[in-house]
Amino acid sequence: MIDYAQEPELEAAEFAQLLCASGLSERRPKDLARLAAMLRGAQLVITARDAGRLVGAARAITDWAYCLYCSDLCVDADYHGRAIGKTLLAHTAAAAPQVKTCLLLSAPDAVRFYEQAGFQRHPHAFIFAHRP
Repeated sequence: MIDYAQEPELEAAEFAQLLCASGLSERRPKDLARLAAMLRGAQLVITARDAGRLVGAARAITDWAYCLYCSDLCVDADYHGRAIGKTLLAHTAAAAPQVKTCLLLSAPDAVRFYEQAGFQRHPHAFIFAHRP
């Protein structure tokens, strides 16, 4: 059974391990101090745990009134196909019930997941002021 919870104090080292296990580490910093700052700066961190083991996480920023941006959604590759990602997004949206728009940017290899999960693709998304 997978347990879902808000976990604002998630440790950077544990998050880093999950990023590696999910395949998302290619697109995220390796520096634990920067990962810790990313976790502290998020208004929502929702986790999925299997008998205490971190197997999924969603990290989001929000104004609690209009917009929520899920900046990280990762699920351990050994747990793919169990609807954990979809459930993490549902818990994230439920934690901010007044929000009108929830959005995220997909990693190229995850587009099919979002399409199959029934999420609406938006044709007008842009990235600006990107710095490595």
